[in-house]
Amino acid sequence: MKDKQGGKKRRFFLLITFLFISSYTTSKTLKKVNYQDISIVGSELFSIDDIVANSSLNFPTPLIFVKTTYTEKELKKNLSLKNVSVFRQIFPFGLKILIQTRTPIAYGERILQEKKITGFIDEDGFFINEKYSDQVNLKKLSSKIFGWKENFRETLSKILNYQKYSDVEFITITFSPNGFLTLEEKSLKTILLGFNPKIIESQLQVINNIKKQIKENNILEKIDNIDITDPNNPKIKVFKP
Repeated sequence: MKDKQGGKKRRFFLLITFLFISSYTTSKTLKKVNYQDISIVGSELFSIDDIVANSSLNFPTPLIFVKTTYTEKELKKNLSLKNVSVFRQIFPFGLKILIQTRTPIAYGERILQEKKITGFIDEDGFFINEKYSDQVNLKKLSSKIFGWKENFRETLSKILNYQKYSDVEFITITFSPNGFLTLEEKSLKTILLGFNPKIIESQLQVINNIKKQIKENNILEKIDNIDITDPNNPKIKVFKP
């Protein structure tokens, strides 16, 4: 009999505890979150104002109504972030925003609404607005990219990563307004690649092979430009005496 009574008391206690926690949690999630309740972790580049200006967050608003997934997508795109996570917190109360920035490896320029915007490019070909870039190692950057557009990202990434494991070093990478790609290599000078991004890997291999061959023959100073729009039929134009 005592065991039954003890069991009932324990169940009653657990029920009361559960109801209390549920009520407390519900009241907290309905509590309105404000500017002072936001914490940013992972980067000192961004302020609360940057977060609000580049998302649809509107304060004060009940914590439970914050669209974390949608906010993550907005911030990742608008602030050129590598990754971002937004968490609702009850203990301590508020929003916790974890930020992972992109690392610039080249200077960059893009045209947006007929206005030139300067910034940087990371190894994945993403454009980083100058205002939101970690500028610690910028003195080490040697490449410049002109005419960046979203649909050039994959091509850019292949070019930037290829030079890390080859003998080539690209000083400038230029996309014309109609998408024609031209490279300037440190020794080979101007290299014409054209419009076809599907053959970029073959073109890069040809560039590397040409550089090796030309270095062996010591004729680098005689080259005007190299046309690899057709990687199966590269053309080298030399200065005429």
